[in-house]
Amino acid sequence: MDTVPLLDVDAPNAYINRELSWLAFARRVLEIAEDETQPLLERIKFAGIMGMIFDEFVMKRLGGLHEKLKKQPGSAGYDGLRPCEELELCRDELQRQAGILSNLFEDVLRPALTREGIFLPAYESLGSEDKEFLQKYFEESVLPILTPLAVDAAHPFPFISNLSLNLAVVITKADGRNRFVRLKVPANRKRWVALPENRGFVRLEEIIANNLHLLFPRATSIATSCFRVTRGAKDNPWDRARLDDQVGEELVPGSIIGMVTAELNYRKFAGIVNLEVDESFPDELLAWLVEQLAIDSSQVMKIRGMLSYGDLLELKVEGRSELRDMPHIPVQHFRLKKIHPLDSDTFFAEIKKNDILIHLPYHDFDSSVLRLLQHAAIDPKVLAIKLTIYRTSSQSPIIKALMEASARGKQVAVLVEITARFDEEPNIAWGKKLEQGGAHVVYGVERLKTHVKLAMVVREESGGIQRYVHIGTGNYHTGTARLYGDLGIISCNQQLGEDASRLFNELTGALAAQEYNLLLVAPHNMRERFTALIRQEAENAKAGKTSGIRAKLNQLQDRGIIRELYLASQAGVPISLNVRGLCSLRAGVPGLSETIRVFSILGRFLEHSRIYRFENAGDPQFLLGSADWMKRNLDRRMETIVPVSSPGIKAELEEILSVYERDNTFSWDMLPDGRYVRRKPAVDEEPLTAQKHFALFTR
Repeated sequence: MDTVPLLDVDAPNAYINRELSWLAFARRVLEIAEDETQPLLERIKFAGIMGMIFDEFVMKRLGGLHEKLKKQPGSAGYDGLRPCEELELCRDELQRQAGILSNLFEDVLRPALTREGIFLPAYESLGSEDKEFLQKYFEESVLPILTPLAVDAAHPFPFISNLSLNLAVVITKADGRNRFVRLKVPANRKRWVALPENRGFVRLEEIIANNLHLLFPRATSIATSCFRVTRGAKDNPWDRARLDDQVGEELVPGSIIGMVTAELNYRKFAGIVNLEVDESFPDELLAWLVEQLAIDSSQVMKIRGMLSYGDLLELKVEGRSELRDMPHIPVQHFRLKKIHPLDSDTFFAEIKKNDILIHLPYHDFDSSVLRLLQHAAIDPKVLAIKLTIYRTSSQSPIIKALMEASARGKQVAVLVEITARFDEEPNIAWGKKLEQGGAHVVYGVERLKTHVKLAMVVREESGGIQRYVHIGTGNYHTGTARLYGDLGIISCNQQLGEDASRLFNELTGALAAQEYNLLLVAPHNMRERFTALIRQEAENAKAGKTSGIRAKLNQLQDRGIIRELYLASQAGVPISLNVRGLCSLRAGVPGLSETIRVFSILGRFLEHSRIYRFENAGDPQFLLGSADWMKRNLDRRMETIVPVSSPGIKAELEEILSVYERDNTFSWDMLPDGRYVRRKPAVDEEPLTAQKHFALFTR
C-alpha cells in the first residue's frame, strides 16, 4: 500500500484565513434562518442575529484590516494573504451573504409572516385610517425630536455616527433649486411601530419619509433614500503594552481607565469602514455622498429592502407560541434542588461531598452559581468572596449579592474587566457601584485582558478555613446563562482552592506570576501545558499506545497549536474538534491532517463551553475553562483551565462530547477545502439534536 507523503505543516496553504473562516461561520448561522423546518419567528430571530454578526464583523475585522493596510500594507499572514487581498475576499463574501439575507427576508420570510397574519406592509399600501394614525404618531412622537441638517455653503457635511440609520433627503424648493438634508432616524424611538388592532408593523424610517411634508411644508418635492455607516473598532484596542508609550516608563495609577475612556471616544469618530445604502439610492447622489464621506466606492454596499437587519430582533410579536421554539425551562441540579435557599450549611456540605458540574442553560443558574454567591453573602461563617466579572447583566443579582456581603462586613474583592469589548461603559459603572458599596475593586491587569471565569468563597468551619471555588467557561451573567451553553465546576478541592487564592492574589495584588500546581493559567503555563499534552498523544501513537484528542471550543486560530495538531495527526493520533466559530486548521487533508475531523455545532443556544480531552494511553484526562486555542487567549489574556479530577464529572463530560459528535441535524462538517456541509440523518437513522438531548436528559 502506497504511503501518503507528509505535507509541510508550515506552508501557507495549510492554514485557513481567520476572517474568511469567521464568514464561513456566519454562513452556517444564515443556513438556520434559511431552514424551513424551523419555526418562523425563530428564523426571523436568526435573520436578526445575522445582521448583528455582519455589523460586528465590519467593525472589528474589516476595521482591523483597514488599520493593518495603513500600517503594514505588504505584510502577509501565516495563510499567505496580504491585507488588500483579505479585504477584497472578505468584502466579496460579505456582499454575497448580505444579498442572500435580504433576498431571504424579502422573498421568503416576509411573505411567510403575511400568511400568518403578521403584516409588515409598505407605507404606500396602507389605507387612509392607518396613514392618519401614523401621521399623528409622527407629529406627536417623532417630529419634535428630528434635527434636519442641511449641507450648503454655510453648513458643512454633518458627522454621521456609527451604525445610525439616516435619511438622505433631497428637497426641491419653490425656485427649483435642490438642497440636501440629512435626517438621523431617532434611535430612542421604536424601529417597528405597531398599527392598531394587530394590523401590522411599519418601519420608523418609512413613517418619517412619508410625512416630511410636515417638516418641509414649502418644498415642491421631497425625495428620500436610506443610508448607514459603520465605523471601525480597533482590532486589538486593549493592548495594554501601549500604556508605556502613552504615559512614559512609569505607569500612572489608573491609566487603564483613562485608556478605555479614550478608546470609547475614538470609536465615536473612527474612520468609516462601510457605507450601506438602499438599492434604489440614486447613483449621482451616491457618488456625492461617497465624496463627502471621504471613502472609496469599494466600501459601498447596496442592500435590497431594509437596512440594519439586526433590528429584526426588536420586532416584538405578542403570543404566537406555535411560531416559536418551545419555552426552555432549566432544571435545578439534582444535588441542589432539595436544599432550602436559606440553608447555607447544607448547601456547602453538599459541595464538600464531591464536585458538582453545572451545565448551562440546562441547569438553572440561579439555584446553583448565583445561589453560591447569595449563600456566601448572608452566611456568617463566610469571611470573603472573590470574583471576576467580564460581562454581567444590567440588573445583576450578582452585584446585589456582592453589595450585601460587603454591607455585612465580609471582604469582597472583584476584578472588573473594563476592556471587555462593547461592555466597557457598563463595567466601569459596575466597578464604581461596588466601590461605593465597600468592595475592593480592581480594573484588570496591566498589559493583559482578564478573561478568567472564577469565583471563590472563603468560609470558616470547625476544621479550619475552607475555600469553595466555581470555575467555568461562561460569564457571571444571569441573562446569558439562559442563552449560552456553558460549563462550570463547583468544588472545595484543596489544591484548586490554593491555586484560586494564588490567582486572585496575582490579579488584585499585581504580584509576579505565581506557581500553579493544578490550574493552567495563561499566559504563564497554559501554552506549554497544552503543547505537552498534544505531544504526549503523538508519542503514545508512535509507541503503539492508545491515543486521541477530542476538544470542544469556540474558535481555533493559534498557529503553534494547529502545527502541533498537524504533527500529532501525522503520527497517527485520531483528533475530533468541535469548533463553533472560526477554525484556521484544515481537516482531513491527506498527508497533513487526515486523522483530524472538524465539525461545528450551532443551534438555539450559543455554544460557549470549552472541553479538552486527551486519551492519555487509556486513562483519559479532561480539562475545561475559559480559553480557546487562540493566540490572544494563550499569550495576551489571563485565562484559566482546570483539570477534572472527579470520576463522575469525567463521565458526564465524556457523555457530553459524545452527544455533540452524534448530532446529525445541527452539525456541520468541514471539508478539506475549508467548506462546511450540514449533516442530515441517514434514512434509517433517528434525528439527534445535541441541545434538545441535553434539555430533555439533564438532571
